[in-house]
Amino acid sequence: MLTVSGSSRRFCDGFSRRQFIAAGSLGAFGLSLPGLLRAESARAVGGRKRSVILVWQHGGPSQLDTFDMKPDSPREYRGPYGSIPTSLPGLRICEKMPFHAKIMDRTSVIRSFTHNNGDHWAAAHWLLTGYLGATGSDRKARNPSMGAISAHLRGSHEKGVPAYVNMNDGGFGFHGASYLGVACNPFRTGSYSYGNEAGMLPTARASSLKLLNGLTTEKISTRVSLMKRLDALRSDIDKSGAFHGMDSMLQEAVDIVTSGKARAAFDVSLEDKQTRERYGPGWGEQALMARRLIEAGVRFVTLNTGYWDDHGNLKKALDDKLPRHDRALGVLIEDLSQRGLLDDTLVISAGEFGRTPKINDKAGRDHWPQAQSILLAGGGYRHGQIIGATNGKAEHPTERPVTPADFCAIVYHALGIDPHQEVVKDFSGRPNFLLQGGVVPPELL
Repeated sequence: MLTVSGSSRRFCDGFSRRQFIAAGSLGAFGLSLPGLLRAESARAVGGRKRSVILVWQHGGPSQLDTFDMKPDSPREYRGPYGSIPTSLPGLRICEKMPFHAKIMDRTSVIRSFTHNNGDHWAAAHWLLTGYLGATGSDRKARNPSMGAISAHLRGSHEKGVPAYVNMNDGGFGFHGASYLGVACNPFRTGSYSYGNEAGMLPTARASSLKLLNGLTTEKISTRVSLMKRLDALRSDIDKSGAFHGMDSMLQEAVDIVTSGKARAAFDVSLEDKQTRERYGPGWGEQALMARRLIEAGVRFVTLNTGYWDDHGNLKKALDDKLPRHDRALGVLIEDLSQRGLLDDTLVISAGEFGRTPKINDKAGRDHWPQAQSILLAGGGYRHGQIIGATNGKAEHPTERPVTPADFCAIVYHALGIDPHQEVVKDFSGRPNFLLQGGVVPPELL
């Protein structure tokens, strides 16, 4: 039987949730796992099997210490690092990023990403949902994340795996479904933070996706059959269609636990030793898990690396974080490319904003939304290029500004989703559109 355990936090369906989804009971409180899979009913037909891996650098990474270095600027602007050449002619990046340097010819760097909001929560909500809404004093999500939209409109590629997985969320992130309901929230694994929207989501771990002691597939099937008969009776009573499609959602919940696909995808120990060593521990292991999830049929994966809000002692912080982020992302893109998966997998590395061009009196950089660098690879787009430019101190774009709406349009287009369609009516019955404005930069097409 399947159980979704409860917690003290209650959601809009009236049931409480704990942080783990496990195999247990198909009673009235066991409909949460099928609910999480309800997005499967909206799976699109045809088209490429496109997926997304969003590497979310919450806190805001520095453009001047990664992809938009300014070696001719005064030291207080150019920062503590030198640059190295890359596989993309004419592009030099931070010396702490040798793994990136090898794969830059398969990427696009957007140097001219820009907006005007320096609030962590407001900017993160804007980038991840396409809409302003939350603020640092009101951290409630007003709109569904791109991952939740993907789950709602496209579902997973294969039965037996979730449509959307969120790994190692550390904060400043709005990855939930908002008015779409908990059915479109991500499965979650890794460490979590509290006090923001992301910490309020139902969660799941690979270790939870298993049959409990004494259960067998046959026993589950028998109890599912009984549940179906009870639902049929309720459906006869309910003439509003509220139970329509419940049987298929329930069966897909069973598929996740009994097929073992999801559990196997989460288990990186099944990879050969050489591959595991190539990715490395920590963020590298999570990047490897992301690749395994995409291979298994998950459509949208978010992975958080680090905490990039370095207001002080920037060099010490980046000396630690940049090599680990560099290895995780560089090896991931290389591995996807070698396996023939990159063209159908859009890989993005971004945070909510950039950092101040001038280093402050604490040897750090503060919030700077006016200019940011974003990395893209795969997803069917044209790569091996730098899009846009900033002035000599990386303060603002001097050509081809790219906005949060454009950023979301890039993601939706890669998934084969019309970024300007109406998606659903919210709690008040008003129509909601995926984006207001936003275009894919023509350089990518």
